[in-house]
Amino acid sequence: MNAFDFLTNDRDRNPEEGITMMLDKGMGPNMVEDFLEISGSYVDLAKLGWGTSAIHERELIKYKIDTYLSNDIIPYPGGTLFELAYIKGKFDEFLVESDKLGFKAIEISDGTVDITPKERVRIIREVKELGFMALTEVGKKDPKKDHHFTAQDRVKLVKLDLESGADKVIIEAREGGKDLGIFNGKGDVKEDDVQVFVDNLDINKLIWEAPQKNQQTYLILKFGANVNLGNISPDEITALETMRRGLRGDTLGKVNLS
Repeated sequence: MNAFDFLTNDRDRNPEEGITMMLDKGMGPNMVEDFLEISGSYVDLAKLGWGTSAIHERELIKYKIDTYLSNDIIPYPGGTLFELAYIKGKFDEFLVESDKLGFKAIEISDGTVDITPKERVRIIREVKELGFMALTEVGKKDPKKDHHFTAQDRVKLVKLDLESGADKVIIEAREGGKDLGIFNGKGDVKEDDVQVFVDNLDINKLIWEAPQKNQQTYLILKFGANVNLGNISPDEITALETMRRGLRGDTLGKVNLS
């Protein structure tokens, strides 16, 4: 029983909604265990970001993956590691190693490299055929390149990914959440762009990278407590859950928990 349980309500959600994706930037095993004890029930996906999986001992990575899985959290390597494997012609080896390590999902992105739509479709389908959850990402990591995409362009890519079998599509915002995707250079939401997504897509199929509090607040108030949010740092997971449940001034009395 939680403290003050008489003042709070659980979120009413299913596995397809209210996803929280946490960014693991190289946490040690003890840190992971401590984190999971306090906040594990509020995380659904754990991204071992960038190439961090490739610079730590295999047994350590396997231990972390097993620890996440034992807490009903799906771990996966970050998209940058996939991109590195792709440009090196080592994609098949990457999938084999991911499976051996215990990863249950693969992120398919082209934030730094260029991948044709035809190749994108092939990769998504191969990932699904091997039994992985397929997470794709739309957007570039360089703001100058990302600005070439209109909201309509992003919608088109999301539809392609979903039609090809992607389970969820991540909207790029990186760790900083500025000048990319639906956020301007100050980190504020470009509301007109968001509306294009609303008008054309099933929002439950999207995971919005939203590392900043103001971004999380906006998306929760617009879409409800069960909006899918990603790139949340470990030390912000509990704080995000309180915002989802209307326990902070930003959302108190303003958010629907269902």
